[in-house]
Amino acid sequence: MSSKTTREHIVEAADRLFYEQGYEHTSFADIAGAVKISRGNFYYHFRTKDEILDAVIELRLANTRSMLDQWEAGGAHPTDRIRGFINILIQNRTKIMRHGCPVGTLCNELAKLDHVAQGAASRIFNLFRDWLCRQFEQLGRAAEADALALHLLARSQGVASLANAFRDEDFIRREVEQMYDWLDAQQSASGGHRNSV
Repeated sequence: MSSKTTREHIVEAADRLFYEQGYEHTSFADIAGAVKISRGNFYYHFRTKDEILDAVIELRLANTRSMLDQWEAGGAHPTDRIRGFINILIQNRTKIMRHGCPVGTLCNELAKLDHVAQGAASRIFNLFRDWLCRQFEQLGRAAEADALALHLLARSQGVASLANAFRDEDFIRREVEQMYDWLDAQQSASGGHRNSV
């Protein structure tokens, strides 16, 4: 394995373990074991767990940007693109029921730890917020775009938290359908325009 490839494997393993076990409960040994490298090789790439956390946050930011770009390219209308956001609750329902939302759980854990990386992790939420805000602006709801974006973010986080608590897939499906209905109401409030942007 090249040095770069080994580093990428470490970051991907850390990303998964931080999500499944939590940042605080994941050790160097856990990550090294998942990648199947020696601790010495591990320390060549990362000296501290905080360095790994920074790399994981950057990976999640890059993956989120890529996903948002795909939704942007794949949806002809803002409501289609926003549906892509809502639908991640269905697409990731098994993981969400098991571990919660990867963004929300990391931000909550870092906040409890009063960790210096809390602000960096919240940038992932900011990507979603800004992107959703643009979609609502394009839907003709510029005056309340940010409030609508925050409402949808909050609702999706609530669904993820309760899905994790109750492990109820039907609950997720019902909530997603209600979010679709809410989105349709927002489109109607904008005059029902379906002009692509």
